[in-house]
Amino acid sequence: MALLVIASCQLMVVLDITIVNIALPHIQSALGFSTTSLAWVVNAYTLTFGGLLLLGGRAGDILGRRRVFVFGVLLFVLASLLGGLSQNSGELLAARALQGVGGAIASPTSLALISTTFREGPERNRAFGVFAGVSAGGGAIGLLMGGILVEWLNWRWVLFVNVPIGLLIVLATPRWIRESERHPGHFDITGALTSTVGMVLLVYGFIRAAQEGWGDWLTLASFGAAVVVLAGFVLVERRSRQPITPLHMFRDRNRAGTYAIMLCLSAAIFGMFFFLTLFVQDVLGFSPLMAGFAFLPVSAVIAVGAGLASRFLPTYGPKPFMVVGAILAAGGLSWLTLTDVHSTYAGSVLGPMLVFSLGMGMEFVSLTLMALSDVPVQETGAASGLLNAMQQVGGSLGLSILVTMFGTASRNEAKDQIPAFLSRATPAERIRFRRTGQLPGIWGDHVLTAGVSAAFVMAAIFTVVAALIAVVVIQVRPSDLERLKGGTGVGPV
Repeated sequence: MALLVIASCQLMVVLDITIVNIALPHIQSALGFSTTSLAWVVNAYTLTFGGLLLLGGRAGDILGRRRVFVFGVLLFVLASLLGGLSQNSGELLAARALQGVGGAIASPTSLALISTTFREGPERNRAFGVFAGVSAGGGAIGLLMGGILVEWLNWRWVLFVNVPIGLLIVLATPRWIRESERHPGHFDITGALTSTVGMVLLVYGFIRAAQEGWGDWLTLASFGAAVVVLAGFVLVERRSRQPITPLHMFRDRNRAGTYAIMLCLSAAIFGMFFFLTLFVQDVLGFSPLMAGFAFLPVSAVIAVGAGLASRFLPTYGPKPFMVVGAILAAGGLSWLTLTDVHSTYAGSVLGPMLVFSLGMGMEFVSLTLMALSDVPVQETGAASGLLNAMQQVGGSLGLSILVTMFGTASRNEAKDQIPAFLSRATPAERIRFRRTGQLPGIWGDHVLTAGVSAAFVMAAIFTVVAALIAVVVIQVRPSDLERLKGGTGVGPV
């Protein structure tokens, strides 16, 4: 029951990253968003979520994890209610940002609660397997739920649905989860502010580059400011007696490699969901509900991969699953680069999507276990917060890079398609094209698929880098396998 409560919270927080994707056209027409500003419905959540995760993890260490967990869930519920009641774009964006704050408080605390609730060894390995499967599959579940809610009710229910779920979690927590020991300390406010502002600036820089280009002055200013602020964060943490992020965690090559792998893989999985959602709706013509069901196999296969990794980790250790998982993900994404306007869901999308998902299921279990194994109890909140921050920031940064690749390839393809379109277009179609700049029909499909294919090339490169890091950096000793089996082996995993 404790694991059900913890996993339910993680599912609610993770699926909210994608549940609004299918609802975006309806939100745009209802609240008057422009196409450019509509992206901030997603970004307002991911930016505050990724930026404040480190502070959320530290708060659980100092104030008690169950107490902070409940507060984060309640804040998330309140923000979801306010978002569903929004009457204009400003209100919705403010609510989405507040949702990110609640998620940043609840998510790292829920992961740390696994470390304090379950004994190290097979029991904790199974718990991590469930948690990792929920984390990795939440995006696909969000797309499915979004399609159902938009088609059967309306877009506001993609936010309202969090309210009853969150309240049930809050009511069940005191009964099934015990409070963790509170560790004396103080909040590293300067470290929290510099890390948050630095990551927000970095993410904003990539998002701005995707929209305005790399030569835009605000893009360059954001990157420059991010470098300065993050450098200041490192200096602050090195001098702090109780840093929000103990930098000595990066001295362990396995843990540092784990964070780097998570950064790369998150960029790939965010990109896969985003661009496949566009492809199946705009090119294959799926309705929101059909698009949601199209992603349902992802969750099932991720669960299979997570189950396999959890079962055999004590025998083989995490490294083989990190390497094989990244190779499978790269293979699936490379397969997706072959999609074109003649592709079908069964012939060109389902197969590579399942290969990718199997690899990601293996990866998330191994990465979660590696990041928190042999971490002192008083630092599990910070360690889990850092792992989650890598996931969210990696996803945001990576998606922005992929969108930039998509935009460049789409513009180049459009230059080739425009003459063919104009030679066959009716006068009314020519007038519409001059007004909107959008190619209709098969010409527009060619442009979109060219951009999607280019984005998948870059996503595949991210996963290849992750595989190389796993091969070169990660090291597992015999004593580490003893620890995974629940034995007395010593040494960091």
